[in-house]
Amino acid sequence: MRRLLFFALAAASLLPWVPTWVALLAGLTFGLMVEHPFPTQAKQAQTYLLQASVIGLGAAMNLAVVLKVGLSGVGQTFVAIVSTLLVTLALSKALGTERITSLLIGVGTAICGGSAIAAVAPAIGAKSHQTSVALAVVFLLNAVALVVFPPIGHALELSPNAFGLWSALAIHDTSSVVGASMQFGETALQVGTTVKLTRALWIVPLTLVLSRLVKSEDGKKETKKPWFILGFLVMAALVTWVPALAETGQVVARVARQVLVLTLFLIGASVNRAALKAVGVRPLVLGVVLWLLVSATTLGLIRAGVLS
Repeated sequence: MRRLLFFALAAASLLPWVPTWVALLAGLTFGLMVEHPFPTQAKQAQTYLLQASVIGLGAAMNLAVVLKVGLSGVGQTFVAIVSTLLVTLALSKALGTERITSLLIGVGTAICGGSAIAAVAPAIGAKSHQTSVALAVVFLLNAVALVVFPPIGHALELSPNAFGLWSALAIHDTSSVVGASMQFGETALQVGTTVKLTRALWIVPLTLVLSRLVKSEDGKKETKKPWFILGFLVMAALVTWVPALAETGQVVARVARQVLVLTLFLIGASVNRAALKAVGVRPLVLGVVLWLLVSATTLGLIRAGVLS
């Protein structure tokens, strides 16, 4: 029965008229109320589906725009990442949370959520429970952001461009940025996805730096490289340099967006009661305070015209 329900909800997530927030809410409800029948397989699937979807989204992007966004915001991105990590360390000391766990939450907040955490964790020798707690905090806040960001954006009368930028800077995971910005239209989706993915390119240098600066507890230095970002750039290059592929690229991107909805269901279904219990109070407080600071600061700078 559990398996049948899981497959039915997953299949429903692929229907084009199912909103992203409905898929995520269905996943969260399933994860909290029913024991997951395929926890390991679903976790692996959501990783591959997310990466494949991100690559597919590149088919609707203009590579020149992607590179322009990435290069134009180098200084701002560097300052934002460093500032976020410094605030994270200060909050960690004040709250008494584990240094490694706090650092992973900070990295996930500063760059791109679970992808950044997954890349940095092995490089700094994070224990499995530390990685799990950081991911749980990020997933919970992603779920909240996906639901609350669009109404806030509408209430503040943000333009699609402004909302896409805010989503990219203030929401952790690429999947949730896509899910939120999709609700604001195609322009918001393109801006949000482009800014988030160019920001995600910072995973590589940050991981290399942290692997040198942070003392590993178990000596592991293996780094998981975010190859899907390269795939996104290659896909964008193909449709940009080969105009005949533009129409096909739009079809690929539409399929990718729908697969992302399924991915959101899988992410929600992976959050269970044990994960909520493992998060505890202090790491969750750190994650929430840090997220609120980043969200409020970036929104203020966007509305003031400092970020555009």
